[in-house]
Amino acid sequence: MTGDQAFAHQTVLLQSAVDDLVIATDGCYVDATFGRGGHSRLILQRLAPKGRVLGVDKDPEAIAVGKQLAQEDGRFAIWHGSFADMARAVADQRWPRVHGVLMDLGVSSPQLDDASRGFSFMRRGPLDMRMDTTQGLSAAEWLNSADEKAIADVLWRYGEEKFSRRIARAVVAQRQETPLSTTTELASLISDAVPRKDKHKHPATRSFQAIRIFINRELEDLELGLQAAVDLLAPGGRLVVISFHSLEDRIVKRFMRNLARGPQLPRGLPVTADQAESPFRLVGKAAKAADEEVSDNVRARSAVMRVLERKA
Repeated sequence: MTGDQAFAHQTVLLQSAVDDLVIATDGCYVDATFGRGGHSRLILQRLAPKGRVLGVDKDPEAIAVGKQLAQEDGRFAIWHGSFADMARAVADQRWPRVHGVLMDLGVSSPQLDDASRGFSFMRRGPLDMRMDTTQGLSAAEWLNSADEKAIADVLWRYGEEKFSRRIARAVVAQRQETPLSTTTELASLISDAVPRKDKHKHPATRSFQAIRIFINRELEDLELGLQAAVDLLAPGGRLVVISFHSLEDRIVKRFMRNLARGPQLPRGLPVTADQAESPFRLVGKAAKAADEEVSDNVRARSAVMRVLERKA
């Protein structure tokens, strides 16, 4: 069994995301979270010979998959980096504009399922959590060096963990004896520190989410990436975003709503209708995975998809 087979990824909202994204079969599209290429492959199936797809990803393992796809299909190219730098990635392709950008946020199934990546509290592995393993602090390096308040703040801000201070205190106490180095050590420490357990959720769920988001600058990159995407859209082009938790979706919802609403000008200001009207519109309502998809892939249950279009 190959590594890709061992850590297969079921792409969430695959058909509906691509249906909403591809508005021109000879257009240029950015799959801003390439992963294992599920969306990119379906986009390529929908495109004519002149259509193009650019995959973007932080993860070196995803880049390896992307390079293989680029060899198989000349309409595809891969770029290693954050979608926060999407403008640079598109400039490298010499595309003036794009017809669509797709973002499938959060951690992918291969990243969660591979214990060596350190994303899962269910599997023993090194406490890493970096999407780009070539740079930045690992989760272990940060947890073993940050002060107690900084750790508590991250757990509260990015995980909404109500026992953040208890957990931070336990981390600092533990590392004075032995530095934290594995996922299961951290998960056990958190479980012991949390006085009240949720029946339906592992006590480490929120903390692992928070640390991962912080280590990878996910929310900061999301805000930069959303703006980069709309700046690149051609008339009629669409931004499709799939979120998996409320912190992400809140940012996406607010960003799209504010753009579609248009400039909020003071009453009585002498402006024309064109100046007051937004160049963007929301496409449909927020979409969720159907019951059938959720039954096949439990990770789809929290997915929310939103679509924004630059008007023609």
